[in-house]
Amino acid sequence: MATLQKIRNHGVFLLVIVGAAMLAFILGDFLNSGSSFFNRSRENVGSIAGHDVHYTEYEAAKDQLTEVYKIESGRSDFDEEISAQIRNQVWQMMLMDYSLRTEGKKIGLDVTKDELSELCIGNNPHQLIAQRRAFYDETGNFNRNNLVRFLASLEQEPEGTEQAANLKQAKTYWLYWENAVRLTYMQEKYTTLLQNLIKANSIDAKFAFDARQESVNAEYVMQPYYAVADSLVSVSQGNIKKLYAKHKSEFKQTPNRSIAYIAFDIKPSQADFEAADQLMKELEQELKTTDDVALVVNTNSDVMYDGRDYSANTIPAEYKDFVFRKGAKAGDVSELRFEDNKYSIARIVEVGYNLPDSVCLKAIAAQEGQEDAELGWFQATDLNKTIAEPAFHGKRGTRFTVAQGLGEQTFEIVDIAPATPKAKVAILERTVTPSSKTYSVIYNEAKQFIVNNNTEDAFRNAAAEAGMAIHPQFNLNKNAEKVADLKASRPIVRWAFEAKEGQVSDVFECGTQFIVAVLTEANDGDYRSLESVRAELMAEAMNNAKAEYIKKELKGIASLQEAADVLQRPVQQAENVTFAAYRFGNAGNEPAVIGAAFALENEELSAPIQGRSGVFVVKAGNKTKAEGEFNEEMEKQQLSGRVAYSIPYQAIALIQEQADIVDNRANFQ
Repeated sequence: MATLQKIRNHGVFLLVIVGAAMLAFILGDFLNSGSSFFNRSRENVGSIAGHDVHYTEYEAAKDQLTEVYKIESGRSDFDEEISAQIRNQVWQMMLMDYSLRTEGKKIGLDVTKDELSELCIGNNPHQLIAQRRAFYDETGNFNRNNLVRFLASLEQEPEGTEQAANLKQAKTYWLYWENAVRLTYMQEKYTTLLQNLIKANSIDAKFAFDARQESVNAEYVMQPYYAVADSLVSVSQGNIKKLYAKHKSEFKQTPNRSIAYIAFDIKPSQADFEAADQLMKELEQELKTTDDVALVVNTNSDVMYDGRDYSANTIPAEYKDFVFRKGAKAGDVSELRFEDNKYSIARIVEVGYNLPDSVCLKAIAAQEGQEDAELGWFQATDLNKTIAEPAFHGKRGTRFTVAQGLGEQTFEIVDIAPATPKAKVAILERTVTPSSKTYSVIYNEAKQFIVNNNTEDAFRNAAAEAGMAIHPQFNLNKNAEKVADLKASRPIVRWAFEAKEGQVSDVFECGTQFIVAVLTEANDGDYRSLESVRAELMAEAMNNAKAEYIKKELKGIASLQEAADVLQRPVQQAENVTFAAYRFGNAGNEPAVIGAAFALENEELSAPIQGRSGVFVVKAGNKTKAEGEFNEEMEKQQLSGRVAYSIPYQAIALIQEQADIVDNRANFQ
């Protein structure tokens, strides 16, 4: 009973506890049951026109384009710049694809299967297909038969792991270009539709014609803004705020950051040079006595020994006299050299034999009905080793076959240049690099700088005292791949969007430099702040104030000469002024002044006019109209042609602007 009474006495308190527990249980159950939804939303790289781009979709597209780059470039290793280019190209294609799909659905515009088939494998394929070197023949031109054979090969059953991998890569390659054709043709259809809809009308044509035909001669006096001292006018905070409100739409921005950074160069110390010198002297002795030159060189050198045949023209200049001197023999070792932080030494592997400097090759047609292709003359360094080896060791008129891609190619040696002296030379070359100890010393120096200078003011003062250059970087976008030209500097961008203004970073390793940065400005608003644009607004506000100052000086003037006397400026001529020319005499682009000149009657004097470069007083002369026949259709065609040229760029930019894009790529880079 006592227990029950305690429960009654604490009823409200217990209800709160029970209620909180029930809420936690319900929320926990809801969150657990919906975890897949929340997790998936966190895995979205972005959203385009209502379509969520999941990480797996983005990665698959990136991998696909990477394979295309590999095939087209013949390379499998890409540097940071190419990798960034691939990522950005994938995103741009996705922007184009999903924004165009959305617009296309609204008006029933699409690319049909039949259209796509004709564009890809028809008699006249789209240029994106026709420009692929994979489908060229021996003459360097697109060959539809090669395309057909390529597509047929995609249907074959692979024999072995290697062929399966090649087949998969080939399918990836084709699917990419097929999609690229679909997307490009969709864009072409959409912009063509707009070009046919947006045409110049009769009013446009007549206005354009009259703007060229009618002209006016005018006299004017102009006082440039720069002639008025800044001290003679004043600009209030209210003036700046009004201009900011007027131009605010021009200051739209995406979130960005500004930083300043200093660099600590990672370079070898004196101890590193001494250690390198000792090592190279030891390797010099080993190179002189070893029976396995390739092992010693390839284990220790920055330049691998590949058994190539050097001539007097192709060997590095510093070794020409040593290798091709009279009496040179295999096993000879050059003197140890040191230049530009680099040690090098060479040993002659083979000398005293002759080989041609170049060969003339012909590609043999793979099928009947096709013609052989004369390829011309090549040096050994111009060719892949699999081709160079049989070509330079064969005889005139002989043929050899090498594997190329998914097939084979037969070559014929048409001619061989006269044999010249050759030599095989192993070059052991090492550039002096910072040791781990030197690396640590420089790293600790950068770390100590941060500890001692962890505010922006301290950062700047300490860098200045040490004579270190402070590099500013403005308007960093969250998806920026790097800072300025700093290698591997994407982590700095990520840090900048996580840091607070004035915060000093940790140490970043960027190639051969350690970087320490400070966040100087964080901009997350939809528009640039008034302070960030104050300088440009101040310039306009000063010109406005100077315009009022000049107008007051001109108050009451009754003639152009009087205005010239007041301003101490000459009377100038502006001849044959037209609306179409956009120029007013020597003053340049002054549309307000041109408009005023045409509005004046003959010999009428204008009031002071505020222009772009200064204040004008204008007196108009006679207006003349050139003799010319108005050709309405021709005018329409010219105007429509100008519009048609700009529509593809403007239209695509506009639909992407309205596509409600959310870009979260920065979270995955």
